Parts: sequence; structure tokens; C-alpha cells
Amino acid sequence: MPSYSIGQAAGLLRVSPETVRRWVDAGRLPAARNPDGTRVVDGAALAAFAKERATGLHPLPETAAATSVRNAFAGIVTAVRVDEVTAQVDIQSGPHRIVSVVTRESVEQLGIAVGVSVTARVKSTEVHVDVP
Repeated sequence: MPSYSIGQAAGLLRVSPETVRRWVDAGRLPAARNPDGTRVVDGAALAAFAKERATGLHPLPETAAATSVRNAFAGIVTAVRVDEVTAQVDIQSGPHRIVSVVTRESVEQLGIAVGVSVTARVKSTEVHVDVP
């Protein structure tokens, strides 16, 4: 099972490393120490924490997208459901939940499992835009 440093966890959760340290110190996010003494967070625990935390978050401000690459979402796998041919992969990317259906073979070859860090890339022939 993968584990993440405080800095890596912070990047996936889109917060500062100090925020992650405070959550660990407060017991909100479980962490252990490596043999070298650095704190690490278990991937499955981080996935569960990201999923729970996202339910109460507000959307990112419009200024958050400072790049033209708006279709790449770094995140952590929170669930994988596999059948004989396909697999459904749930990804938490900050406050966004992304669900992808891929082949079972892809999941196995890429080692996709709960707690693994991934990037979801979205390509669409149609984009719907709503005005509030």
C-alpha cells in the first residue's frame, strides 16, 4: 500500500504541509514514522480523509486556474470497483470527485488501487457551459 510524506499529502489535498502537520498532531489524519523518523500518511487513510474533507469544501475561486491546462486533475484514488472487463475508478482531486470507467487490464497494469496518486486527464468533444 502506498504511503505519502507530509508534503506529498499536502499537495494532493491542496493545502500547506503545515496544515497537514496540524491535522496529524490533532489526530484528524493518522500518520506513522518511517525508520528515518519522517512522518508518512497511509494512502488508504489519506484517500478516506480527502473524500470526507471534500464534502464540506466550497468550489475553488475563479483565480485558482492560472494555466490553460484545465483538463488535468491530480488526485488520489478513493475507490475501485472491478468486474470482468471494466473498472470504475473514483478520484478525489481537491474538492472535485472524478469518476472514470476504464478497462480492468488498465487498472491491473497501472497498479491503480485505493490510496494511489493519479492524474485524471479529461478530453471531451462536447463542453456544456452554464451561467448562474
